[in-house]
Order: sequence, then C-alpha cells, then structure tokens
Amino acid sequence: MKGVFSAPGDYIYFKSQVPLHKIPIGTKQWRYYDFGPKVVPPLICLPGTAGTADVYYKQIMSLSMKGYRVISVDIPRVWNHSEWIQAFEKFLDAIDVHHVHLYGTSLGGFLAQLFAQHRPRRVRSLVLSNSFLETRNFSAAMPWAPVVSWTPSFLLKRYILTGIRDGPHEPFIADSVDFVVSQVETLSREDLASRLTLTTDDASVGPLLLSDSFITIMDTNDYCSIPQQLKDQLSEKYLGARRAYLKTGGDFPFLSRPDEVNLHLQLHLRRVGVEARPDLVRSIPKGDVGGSSSKENDGEDPDESRKDDEGSLQNPPTQSPLPPTGESSESSNFDNQPLESSESCHLGHEFTLHFFPGNFAKTKHNLRPETSVHFTWECLVLFSLLHYISSMYIVFNYSLGLRQAV
Repeated sequence: MKGVFSAPGDYIYFKSQVPLHKIPIGTKQWRYYDFGPKVVPPLICLPGTAGTADVYYKQIMSLSMKGYRVISVDIPRVWNHSEWIQAFEKFLDAIDVHHVHLYGTSLGGFLAQLFAQHRPRRVRSLVLSNSFLETRNFSAAMPWAPVVSWTPSFLLKRYILTGIRDGPHEPFIADSVDFVVSQVETLSREDLASRLTLTTDDASVGPLLLSDSFITIMDTNDYCSIPQQLKDQLSEKYLGARRAYLKTGGDFPFLSRPDEVNLHLQLHLRRVGVEARPDLVRSIPKGDVGGSSSKENDGEDPDESRKDDEGSLQNPPTQSPLPPTGESSESSNFDNQPLESSESCHLGHEFTLHFFPGNFAKTKHNLRPETSVHFTWECLVLFSLLHYISSMYIVFNYSLGLRQAV
C-alpha cells in the first residue's frame, strides 16, 4: 500500500466507456453504475466499508457481456439502518427496479440482509461474501463510536485502513488492496463516518422470508478482516444456502479473483432463475474481459467450459471511432453509448457494450498528475546541487591560488 498508485488498464478503459450516474433522491446523493440489458432483473452490488461503486468494475464488464444487468452503488450518507432501508427502497423506485438480486461484501452483505428482512417482496436472492449477522463485535472494538461523526478524516481513514492486512501478499491480492486504498482516499469525512456508524450501530439480522436455497455464501479461506467467528455464525444461520469457497482472495476477491467470483455469480443467477439475454449480445470480443489482468487469463476462460448453457455467440466484433463518454446524471440512458476503436458487443437496441483490446489490461497507466511536478522539482534540485558543487570548486581553486601567491 506504499508509493504511487497506478490504475489497471482495464479500469481506465472501463471508466472511459461505462457512464457514472449521480442522482439526488431526497437528501441523499446516489452514485452508481448501471450496465446490461434492462429487461433482465439486475444484480445489485453493495460494497463494504472501504469500497465504492468502482470496486465491482470487473463484475460489470464480465457479466454484462454475458447478458446480465449489473448495478454497482456507493453506500449513501445514512446514519442508521432504518434510514438505509428507506433510502435504498427510494433508490430502486427512482431507477424503476422492483425486484433485485443483491450481492454484498462485508458491510454491504449485512445491509443486503437487513433490506431482505424488512422488504422481503423486493429481494429475490442474496450473495453474501465475507459478511456478518450483527454489529456487536465491531461496536465493542470501537469505544469511540459515539463521537465518530466529529472525528477528523485522516483518523477515520487510518482506522479503516488498519483493518486491511498489510502484506506480504500475492501480486493480485496486493493489487486489489492498492485499488481499494485508492478508493478510500476519494471518500469524504462524512462518508467514512456514516459507514463506520452503520458498522457499529447496534443491530442484528432477524429471520428472513427468503428461502435458504436462494442464498449463496461466498467466502475466502486465506484471511479476511471479518473474524471467522462471525462468518461461522452466518453459515449456521443459513444452513440450506449454497457454499462457494475461494482458496485465496483476501478481503477483496471480486478484484483479486474476479474470474472465480464472476463464475460463482453467474451460476447463482442461473440457479435462482435469472435468464440472461445473450441473444441481445450480437458480438463477443476475443480476449479477457473483466478478469485478472495477468498471465493466468491468457488461457481458457472459466466460462468456456459451459458453452452448452450459453449457446454459440461467435459473431465478429465491430468497430467505430466515436469519443468516450463521461459521467451521467440520468438513471437509465444508454442510447448514446460511446464507440472507440475497440471490440464491442451490441445489447439489443438499448446500448452497446465495449471491451478493451486484448493487451490493454496488461499495461498500467499512471493517474497521478503530480508526477510531472515531482520530476520538475527533482530537476531543479539536481541543477542547484551541481551549481553549488561547481561554485565550491571555483572558490577552492581561487583560495589555493592565493595561498601559493602568499
């Protein structure tokens, strides 16, 4: 987590192609991505305390290619759990979504369970990753929780980041940690205080009307900031839930092990009856999409072994040279999707989904504009040092000459 962060190439391309929506609903500002065929019931991704809507960009890229609709949201600035339930319901109404499938990690999984408990008619299934049932352990570990809303931003960030294990990591896990740390830096003091309040405010998940067969528990087996005791409580509550264990992945498997996570999500959606619309996908690009930007992805896609379920989708990709898109304040307008000289797939008449070229994800691009400033300062310091040395040399020779003359 040290040094200057360089964003992955696939994230750079994702940001240039998928619009970020920002809409005010009441007093809450919602920031989210919405990509995929509108006719498909959406999978809504809820991040943990340290996450943002951006952390699920690999799931958006991969699953939308297969004909699923994925919505990734930021947790808005709410200060108790009942306020979260009401705010999230208003958000679903605003984007005209009635029934949802929720994928939540850590705090996001806890909030997903609370919403399923209090709004059972709207939740069709749950995917819970490294999550928990109650907040008592977190409030006991944070005695200063009552004053969290007045705590300075740097202390809140430091508290959140100390909960993330700091190396040594596998390369992909280290990259996922760096990415999440960069997202924490974008959060305001109020956002951080709100999320910590939701984590420590006394609450627990009660009985759900949702059958255990519509729940998938996806955990990592190496290490996680959520204590194993809390993860075991979750598993004991949903005895009939499907289990999906990842051998490694750390706190953020959706970034460090995206291929495995995407496969489990796809299998879950199929099992609970979500019908993807690959018939709306007119072409599929060759190369990796939304997976690890590593040599592991140079081989066969994990989903290739399941072609019998998806059908044959081998039309050639199309190209078009229009400029990339920016942010959007509307909730569902994909008519003006951007086109670049890249591989793409057309999803019906609603929008076009684009994917990065094969080698694009294997490069990293520096996002820090301060680099040029740092370089300039280094040049100035080096020039001053050389000038100082040359001046001292001249003075030394002059003094030596005077001594010889005397």
